[in-house]
Amino acid sequence: MQGKGVIKFFAILLAVVCLYQLSFTWVAHKVESDAREYSKGDSTKEKTYLDSISNQPVYPLLKHDYAYVKQREIALGLDLKGGMNVTMQIQLDELVRKIANNNPDATFNQALANADKLQANAQTNQKDYIALFVSEYEKLNPNGKLAAIFSTKDNQDHLKFNASNSEVKTYLEDLASTAVKQSFTVLNTRINQFGVTQPNIQLQQGSNRILVELPGVKEPERVRKLLSGSAKLEFYETFDNAEAYQYLINVDNLLAAKSKTAKADTGKSAKADTTAKLAAGKADTAKGSSLLSKVQKNAAKNDTSAASLSKTKLASQHPLFAVMSLNVGQGANGQQQLGPGPVVGYAPLQDTAKVNSYLHSADVLAVIPRNIKFLWEVKPVKNTKTFALYAIKLTGADNGPVLSGDVINDARADNDQKGSPEVVMIMNSEGAQKWRAVTAEASSGTNKKAIAIVLDDNVYSAPTVQNEISGGVSSISGNFTIDDTRDLANVLKAGRLPAPAHIVSESIVGPSLGQEAITAGITSSVLGLVVVLIFMIAYYNRAGTVAVVAVVINIFFLMGVLTSLGAVLTVPGVAGIVLTLGIAVDANVLVYERVREELGLGKSLRVAVSDGFKHALPSILDSQISTFLTGLILFVFGSGPIQGFATTLMIGIATSLFCSLLISRVIFEWMLDKGMDIKFSNPWSSHTFKNANFAFVKNRGKFYIFSGLFIAAGLVSIFTRGFTYGVDFEGGRNYIVSFPNKTVTTEQIHEAIDATLGRSTEVKTMGTDKFSITTNYLFNDNSTAADAKVRATLVSTLANKAETKISDSNILGGSKVSATIADELKTSAIYTVLFAIFVISAYILIRFRKWQFSLGAMIATAHDALLVLSFFSLFNGFLPFSLDIDQAFIAAILTVIGYSINDTVVVFDRIREFLEHSNKNEKPEEVINKAINSTLSRTIITALTVVFVLLVLFIFGGDVIKGFSFALLIGVLFGTYSSICVATPVIVDFGKKDLK
Repeated sequence: MQGKGVIKFFAILLAVVCLYQLSFTWVAHKVESDAREYSKGDSTKEKTYLDSISNQPVYPLLKHDYAYVKQREIALGLDLKGGMNVTMQIQLDELVRKIANNNPDATFNQALANADKLQANAQTNQKDYIALFVSEYEKLNPNGKLAAIFSTKDNQDHLKFNASNSEVKTYLEDLASTAVKQSFTVLNTRINQFGVTQPNIQLQQGSNRILVELPGVKEPERVRKLLSGSAKLEFYETFDNAEAYQYLINVDNLLAAKSKTAKADTGKSAKADTTAKLAAGKADTAKGSSLLSKVQKNAAKNDTSAASLSKTKLASQHPLFAVMSLNVGQGANGQQQLGPGPVVGYAPLQDTAKVNSYLHSADVLAVIPRNIKFLWEVKPVKNTKTFALYAIKLTGADNGPVLSGDVINDARADNDQKGSPEVVMIMNSEGAQKWRAVTAEASSGTNKKAIAIVLDDNVYSAPTVQNEISGGVSSISGNFTIDDTRDLANVLKAGRLPAPAHIVSESIVGPSLGQEAITAGITSSVLGLVVVLIFMIAYYNRAGTVAVVAVVINIFFLMGVLTSLGAVLTVPGVAGIVLTLGIAVDANVLVYERVREELGLGKSLRVAVSDGFKHALPSILDSQISTFLTGLILFVFGSGPIQGFATTLMIGIATSLFCSLLISRVIFEWMLDKGMDIKFSNPWSSHTFKNANFAFVKNRGKFYIFSGLFIAAGLVSIFTRGFTYGVDFEGGRNYIVSFPNKTVTTEQIHEAIDATLGRSTEVKTMGTDKFSITTNYLFNDNSTAADAKVRATLVSTLANKAETKISDSNILGGSKVSATIADELKTSAIYTVLFAIFVISAYILIRFRKWQFSLGAMIATAHDALLVLSFFSLFNGFLPFSLDIDQAFIAAILTVIGYSINDTVVVFDRIREFLEHSNKNEKPEEVINKAINSTLSRTIITALTVVFVLLVLFIFGGDVIKGFSFALLIGVLFGTYSSICVATPVIVDFGKKDLK
């Protein structure tokens, strides 16, 4: 074998990289284990412990801190870790009304109403909303001019009164695109407030939707309120650091006095004592300066605060400055002095919540001036994990901002005369007048003030005003990158384009349900691995041990690559790993069967191994590429967990090819060099299928009849009984409810909830003590209040029944999907399956260059999909587990298509090989039948390994993926059947002349 050295080098390099990537997960788990041991079950204490070591080295070898390690561990999906998944839809109809200044024109409003209905329709909801609106307006008023509606005073700089409808459409589309991007920026900022690890926010390209994933979040109601709220853009005057510094000194004195009073417990009034301490703090300016110098000298040694002091002592004497540092610098004389500008201090991310709790406490708010508040900057200081704290000045009788964001007409990223990035902000006439007065006051005198740009109580920028600005056009410059200016421009448009974001779908998984999924996933993975390995050794003897080694290395590489790519591991992803175990041995089986054939021809062991790998290579590549294409289609068209499954499947195919073709070959070469006796079978398996001579081609009519009758019965059932759709295809709200230590039936649950939630509510069992409850109650109400009401109604109605008594803590998880999303998923699923069949058929046509092979593959894959659909309709309600049609089912269908093609391609490869070497007197039917029988051993063995693994997944994989694994199981059986009994007969019947 050539290139053994290169293969060994690459394998070692890949192993080192994977080991390095996986080490972060091991270190993170060790730290969290220590935290659990330290907290003894107290979750608050555990979080405090982890926060305290966030910036401390926990990876001794490389000196990485916990935050760095945690960011690089294996990312677990919501279904494994628990948390919340939300899809937000930007309401462009409200945006259009705002741009038109709520024009009362009847045609305009009717066109908007029509566009809303059309977008909710499954056949048109993929179309752009603005295009739908313009089309409807022109239908209602063919001669109407949209410019008459949209060329308002605020828009006239961009849209003339005589603009054509197409120009108006382009203008609206630009504003809609900006509104979606601006909403994305706003939501991204809000998500950071939750402090969750590895949050994910994605703008779904070509749509007005944003996907938000928050692993580990435990406050879904808070998430809904915060994400659904309208963006609030404001402009504030600021205090200089020198003005605000004394207030922080006083707050620190107050907190220290409270702490001392609580410890002393003298029985005196804590309020009187702390008031006295506060007065002393105000009077003693020298003490404040001394404190500043003392704390900052120590803080300079560690950016997390005055770390070199005893932490206990520092927290006791100076509670505020134990968690934040003041904004100071070194003056020209070498002495410590206050830094300029409105920034008053800094704190690491993990301490910002503590600082907030101090500054917002009732005692502190009672003693600091009412016209000051402290807000954090939205982004950390460059190249650090530290955030700046600003002193904001409240003005007017209502203690508010000097200007609100609705005066902004436009904002754009630009470059100044020196080519540096800046933001140009344009205000309307009303805003321009106020802005002139504000900037005149801020720029007066020698000490020029800053104006803070605040969105949702986060400071995005606080530029210093250099001079009075008239005309309403301002340039904002600073140490900006191009991305910074784009973000700031989007933020400034928040008041101008207030497009609200509504939750159209959500999914909540409780931690306990996630832990069950992890346990089930690990159990099924380990058992699946053991089953495959035992079978391979039992069937292929010593050669089977080589496959065992290759599979174990494959799993190690797969996990390492997943981690390095930052891929999220989900429950379907675990299923993908388990399925990869079964598919990974396919290449080994192909090689071993060819080696056995070569040995049967009398070749030496070394030559037989070499020829076995060589002759099996085309079939291996064809089969794995076709499966990879299925995974790619799943990844492109799927979402969330489906993408996780597709990612795992594609990476698993790549690593299994490397291990099966190269690692296995190197091991065999080493064994041959050592003179080992390598056996490829045991006595009982040496003659299995060796002289098989089944009349598959001759009996093809019977197979046609069987498949035809089954599909016909299935179609009748589909059009009469239909399917049971999951919540993601039907819409509605779904809850997973646990009834521990109680024997409850679905009838009892129906009896409890039907009167309030409606008789259309579905109740399904999920194991012995869990039930899935799906309801359409308040289905069309997308408000957060409706979500809370449905959940509360479910809990209260169940709690009133003694047999089903529960509390809110018994709801382990849930999801909500709007009708629009559900319709889109159905449509997308149909197109995805059809596209997968088309792509794979095209690949077969290119690879085999005969349309009969492509037709056979197309019919076989469509046949398999129809058989599985028929089975799910025919047996729905008769089996003791759910047969729902949902996204996971579509993933199963596509995986079945990929597996079926994998199997079909191997058979096709053997048919092509036999046809090429057949003599002219042999009939094509006889040659094809011989080819099928010759590959029967490989077909059955591969099917068995996959079936064994899927049985383990079905039995031990958990209730969440029981339907998914069952669809795969029957799909693999149908796929194996169709490769032999459907695809090849099609070639015979449509290619009799051509094959000769």
